[in-house]
Amino acid sequence: MAKYRIAWMPGDGTGVDVLDAAKIVLDRIDLDAEYIPADIGWTFWCQEGNPLPQRTLDIMKATDCAMFGAITSKGKDVADKELAPDLQGKGFVYRSPIVNMRQLLDLYICLRPCKAYPGNPLNYKDNIDLVIFRENTEGLYIGVEYAQVPEPFYAVKGMERIPRDAAISLRAITPGSSERIVRAAFKYAQEHGYSRVTAIHKANVIRQTDAVFMEAARKVRPEFPQIAFDDANVDAMGMWLLKNPLNYQVLVTTNLFGDIISDLCSQMVGGLGFGCSGNIGAKYAVFEPTHGSAPKYAGQYKVNPLAAILAGRMMLEWLGETEKAAQLEGAVAAVIAEGRVRTYDMGGSAGTLDMARAVADRL
Repeated sequence: MAKYRIAWMPGDGTGVDVLDAAKIVLDRIDLDAEYIPADIGWTFWCQEGNPLPQRTLDIMKATDCAMFGAITSKGKDVADKELAPDLQGKGFVYRSPIVNMRQLLDLYICLRPCKAYPGNPLNYKDNIDLVIFRENTEGLYIGVEYAQVPEPFYAVKGMERIPRDAAISLRAITPGSSERIVRAAFKYAQEHGYSRVTAIHKANVIRQTDAVFMEAARKVRPEFPQIAFDDANVDAMGMWLLKNPLNYQVLVTTNLFGDIISDLCSQMVGGLGFGCSGNIGAKYAVFEPTHGSAPKYAGQYKVNPLAAILAGRMMLEWLGETEKAAQLEGAVAAVIAEGRVRTYDMGGSAGTLDMARAVADRL
């Protein structure tokens, strides 16, 4: 029996391409694992009305962790008869399965390392090494929305200025979830040799919810006296990251702000082809490239697979295979530094599997 059982969820579009590439590298590094195929994404919504079938959740509960490719995330409506003819009139509304998965499995950490590897022509600046901790289960992503303002809301001060046909979304921030994401960020900094944690918020305007988040951050902070701590408004943080990215190390924030800031940081170290992510809970984790399904490139094996391969590195580290994780990252760094094999986004002509084989050959 294999040491590890890993749910394998390619998903949609180029998710299949990049996970095929990641598998080449994982096979070469000789990870003692069984990969269990699992269904997720747009195809299964079209066929069954559920992009995250119960059988997939059952597989995840019976495995150690998961590798995930990409899914269609845009809000598509069942009215598109070409895409979902069998679901007409049944009231199904597509919702991204990754958001649902995070909430169902309490994968409360979204961990996004953003590292500038020497030799990458897409680096904004050399030596960038940022790690984002994004709270992954609440905030504006809880999915509580109204197409028009409900009657009871008019009792809230100031709501009389809002027309009844305004759409409204609710943001929920809890002390417990805020404390655990901040604590996770500090622990990571402590264990990986970082000396500074920055909390990102907008408490000067979103006073109630971000006050909860910042109170939690200040409560946790004394547990880690050796780690420097500061905070910044999210708009100012966007400016300071572009001006002085080397001044920051570990960033921790709420769901929507983390989604935005982590994409900014990923672009500074190469963009979509380099953005890897871990959705991590107390007992389970799902690792993925952060790019979308890019349907126009699906099956062409053209896109950069390094994000998926680096997600594999994150998985190895989470499993405790730290030596293999370091070997894999070293192989990626060597291929980037050499510059002989580059995908189209890096100015080269190598295909998805060409890049994977180049990394594998370095192992």
